Amino acid sequence: MPMPAEDIVALIEAALPGATVEMRDLAGDNDHWAAKVTAPQFVGKTRVAQHKMVYEALGERMGGELHALQLTTQAPN
Repeated sequence: MPMPAEDIVALIEAALPGATVEMRDLAGDNDHWAAKVTAPQFVGKTRVAQHKMVYEALGERMGGELHALQLTTQAPN
């Protein structure tokens, strides 16, 4: 069962307060997503660490309920 964008956003925002999340459905199937996450928690973190924080927010849903996620992260300007 695909995971809706609003559920993905809610999980990320709950784990990273103050984050903004922009979602794009890559295949029109609610199963292949691109997310751009901007979060103050990313300041001073490497890109790998930023991605890890997002994946931790999604937990075991990655690879299961959430099939594919193309991820872009950045700290706010």
